Amino acid sequence: MYNNINILSKALNASWKRNEVINNNIANADTPDFKRSDVAFENILKEKLSNKNIEGFTTHSNHISINNKSLNDLDYKVVKKDGFSTRIDKNNVDIDVEMAERAKNEIYYNAVTSRIQSNFQKIKLVINEGR
Repeated sequence: MYNNINILSKALNASWKRNEVINNNIANADTPDFKRSDVAFENILKEKLSNKNIEGFTTHSNHISINNKSLNDLDYKVVKKDGFSTRIDKNNVDIDVEMAERAKNEIYYNAVTSRIQSNFQKIKLVINEGR
C-alpha cells in the first residue's frame, strides 16, 4: 500500500513540475529561438514496471543485487523539444497546444491527488477498525 502512495507522490511531483514547465513555455511564447520543454514521467514509470528481467533478492547486506525493481529512484525528466519549428523566429511554442496540455495536466493532478486521498482514507479506516 505504501508503495502505491510513493508512486502516486512521485506522479504528483512530476505533474507539479510539468505545470511549471508549461507555464515557462507559455511565458516564452514570443522569445526568439526558444524551444519548448516537457516533463517525461509516465513513460519512465511504464518502462520500470514492464521490465521483464529476472529479479533477484538479497538476504544479506553484502550480497550483490540483481535487477531489483526498486521504484525509489523513479523520477521525472525535463526534456527539451527542439526537433521542429514552424515559425520564422525558430520558436516552437504553440500557445493553443500549451493551454490544452495545462488543462490536461490539471485534470491529471486532481486525479492523482484524489487517489492519494483515497489511499489515506483506507489507512485511516483500518486504524479505526472500520468505525
